[in-house]
Amino acid sequence: MNEALEIPAARRPNRLATLLELRAPLDWATVLLRAPHLLRAPRGDGRPVMLLPGYGTNESSMRPLGRYLKFLGYDVYEWGLGRNLGKVDSYTQQIGARTKELHDELDGTPLTLIGWSLGGVIARETARLFAPYVREVITLGTPIVGGPKYTAAAERFAEASNIDLDKFEVEVHARNSEGISQPITSIYSRLDGVVGWRASVDVYNEHARNIEVYSSHFGIGANGRVWRIIADTLKGPAPA
Repeated sequence: MNEALEIPAARRPNRLATLLELRAPLDWATVLLRAPHLLRAPRGDGRPVMLLPGYGTNESSMRPLGRYLKFLGYDVYEWGLGRNLGKVDSYTQQIGARTKELHDELDGTPLTLIGWSLGGVIARETARLFAPYVREVITLGTPIVGGPKYTAAAERFAEASNIDLDKFEVEVHARNSEGISQPITSIYSRLDGVVGWRASVDVYNEHARNIEVYSSHFGIGANGRVWRIIADTLKGPAPA
């Protein structure tokens, strides 16, 4: 962990980047373009994986990825909480309880959590607070630094959650500084028009892998290259 680390510098995406989020269907198309490469991905071992959707979306947004992971041989679970309304603390406790329940049902097998955008924040917090039940975390375009402060929806989220963005940034920094023990992979894009890309880079955990891709924010969870990175990550060495 990096307790002495100052709050990392980041900024929101510019308006042009946000407008270019309209290119998200091009990212979805990469699944078809990369189909041969995706079909050759290493097969899974049946381990449990839970998918956590982004702010304002529900389970359906991650079902294509879920179908692909099932095809590879993973045991895929949806988060089961419907639309993500941004209630991070509440969701973390609920997902933590669910991971413990599944962990016990699966004879002590911990879960891999894959979170898109805000879903990644919940995945990280669950890993931190419910460490025995989480094997590893993979995040897609997740605002790690600053919470919502460096996102295109900052003011709207702050108003809906009744928070001060600057004060909340300090709180998020304190949480991040506690560190996460499990393997972490943060997939981000400099073209992200919703979350400032610097905010998606994990500088808090020395063992974290930060992988840059060419994608929009709304397309990063349905991007062919991202799917292959996830497949290769899941097949990586077992964590200690």
